[in-house]
Amino acid sequence: MPRELIAIAPRKLVLREYEERPLKPNEVRVKSILSSEKHGTGLLIYRGVTPFHEKKYDSKTGLFLPLKPGEAPPERYPRPLGNMTVGIVTEVGDKVERFRVGDRVYGYLPIRETHTVPETSIELAPSELSNEELVCIDPAVVALMAVREGHIRLGDKVAVFGLGAIGLMTIQMARLSGAILVIGVEPIEKRRKLALRYGADIVLDPRKYDVGLEIHELTNGRGVDVTLECSGSYRALHEAIRSTRYGGTIVPVSWYHGEARGLYLGEEWHFNRQVMISGARVESEPYREYPGWDRRRVYDTVIELFKRRRLTVEGMLDPIVKFEEVIEGYRLIDERPEETVKLGVVYD
Repeated sequence: MPRELIAIAPRKLVLREYEERPLKPNEVRVKSILSSEKHGTGLLIYRGVTPFHEKKYDSKTGLFLPLKPGEAPPERYPRPLGNMTVGIVTEVGDKVERFRVGDRVYGYLPIRETHTVPETSIELAPSELSNEELVCIDPAVVALMAVREGHIRLGDKVAVFGLGAIGLMTIQMARLSGAILVIGVEPIEKRRKLALRYGADIVLDPRKYDVGLEIHELTNGRGVDVTLECSGSYRALHEAIRSTRYGGTIVPVSWYHGEARGLYLGEEWHFNRQVMISGARVESEPYREYPGWDRRRVYDTVIELFKRRRLTVEGMLDPIVKFEEVIEGYRLIDERPEETVKLGVVYD
């Protein structure tokens, strides 16, 4: 029987067998080839620390509200994990029009050996894109949103805090947008080295520098024009504010959680008249640039950039583990992040 990765409690995973059910007329069956996880959102869910474990988001008011007595939290266990998957169509329903057996497809699918899904929930894989590029579409679309929200223009000086998959994509897109100086900030050496390969001019280890002061010294005392914070650390967000020039722009890209320790809004933020723009979340629609930009255009743009070889993911999937070893893979990215960039999972 096929198996799937299931979180039964925070930091407790199992590989569970399941039975394939019959296809509905509009469904397809997909055999997984390669999956990936998001080290930001995915690890928050794995650790059980998202706001959805204690609150619910009310779409009418746009507020997070406490749960009523006896109300189940939106984020609960058991639940699957994983972000994107590439696979091969092995079976199609009677009314399926978009796919045939043997097609390579991709989508937001969990870490599981097979998937039975409506044909509208997956996409045909462009032949020009590798499996590795396909599962990195997600960090790329977030990076594109972040760079556009930051309005990076020709000649700007930019800093990117946090060089996981999203930050590494942001480095590349800041360069494509015309930035003449791109600085990466990251404590993990493996990721700093990748950032230099991807186009960063300078990388800084925040454990060794007063990053805000160092970036001002690197920019003739001014600070950078745009800072993109991709780490999810409140301390990093504070350093991003310190690194940004008077009147500059800060884009918090990450999904932050918990109490905002290390963020001091009464200091540089209060004095330097900066602009902070949230909104790199692809799912929050409509966008500020709607109707010119919508979700479909964001994804189409990323795919086109991959086709034109303007983006690379070489070295980004690290580690890549076998499906049988995926539980150990999660422990690795959770407990020893200095050895990792982005988790990939391959299937036999």
